[in-house]
Amino acid sequence: MNIVKELAVKNDKKIVLLVMDGLGGLPMEKGGKTELETAKTPVMDALAMESECGLQTPLGIGITPGSAPGHFSLFGYNPFDYSIGRGVVAAMGINFPMKAGDVAARINFATKDSGGNITDRRAGRIPTEKCAELCDMLKSIDIEGVKVSVQPVKDYRAVVVFKGEGLSDKVADTDPQATGVKPLNPRPTAEDGRRMAEITAEFVLQVNKILKNSKPANTILMRGFAELPHIPSMKDQYKLNPAALAVYPDYKGISRLLGMDIIEGLTTLEDQAEALKINWSRHDFFFVHHKYTDSKGEDGNFNAKVSEIEKVDAFLPELLELKPDVLIITGDHSTPAFLKAHSGHPVPFLIHAEGIRPDDVSHFGERSCAKGLWSNIPGEMLIRLALSYAGKLKKYGA
Repeated sequence: MNIVKELAVKNDKKIVLLVMDGLGGLPMEKGGKTELETAKTPVMDALAMESECGLQTPLGIGITPGSAPGHFSLFGYNPFDYSIGRGVVAAMGINFPMKAGDVAARINFATKDSGGNITDRRAGRIPTEKCAELCDMLKSIDIEGVKVSVQPVKDYRAVVVFKGEGLSDKVADTDPQATGVKPLNPRPTAEDGRRMAEITAEFVLQVNKILKNSKPANTILMRGFAELPHIPSMKDQYKLNPAALAVYPDYKGISRLLGMDIIEGLTTLEDQAEALKINWSRHDFFFVHHKYTDSKGEDGNFNAKVSEIEKVDAFLPELLELKPDVLIITGDHSTPAFLKAHSGHPVPFLIHAEGIRPDDVSHFGERSCAKGLWSNIPGEMLIRLALSYAGKLKKYGA
């Protein structure tokens, strides 16, 4: 029994989920502060004093989340029940049409040396315009019995969609997640993935021939082979009319899979603030996503991640002018600059609404939120709290 679906009711209350991607962090040196603890966040700190605070663990203790599972958790979907590869997320993010049986994979344009070892997994973070040029070069790829479409996503990211008979997503990533080593060979993860692995190997071979003289992107890394899944929409699950305000395509893709309306044409926090005002009367749930806290963490740039957090704090007054009935601020996972990668550390959150029990937290940070009312809860419980505090869950039982 899906108890939340059974109890969900519709009303006019507005919920905003503000996600700073990769929000959680670590000190760069012993005894230091995290990025969030270092940032000057007067608005978040003031909200924390009037909110219920805590930590949330997106996937379970010690498990490092990918972006899609981390967000699925925030939207109340058990990530282990709805496993999805980044390929479909990327394809849906650019609204590329997929049908049952198609297989998509995320592509990183990357740099390799003369020995074939990866020197940069992101090819210097090439701009989207360069990515589009490279994708155009790959239109000549020809694999018997398979239609191949390579499309730019954003920056160094692209997506490939394979269409044909008897395809499978049972193929392991070719991205070794490290530099100084060769890309991994496409490998089937099940017997029915053997043909798909062979198709992928041929695809990579042709890509490398085409890009051999290209700089800085002269190869690709592939991740998240996936077929199109069926996922119940947030409208069906929660009786919500949700909208997504995201800059990066992948997060539009996740939102589109869950039936959210996608607000297009956004590139900055200022755009997102204006879009909130324009669309405020049309929806009752708003997902607002800020990517750059994560990318600066992956770059190992502690100060730049601090700056991104401070930019979001400066954006908050415009959001608060709209007087959302429930506001949640959190992240989908931790990306400490110290590690230059996602990590399994729990993520701080605050939930601000009428009829709550503010705790003693006076600063929005990892260690202060750990002392908050909610301590450490599963990430997928946040949507339940939001619905409850918005009066969108009726009483259970007599």
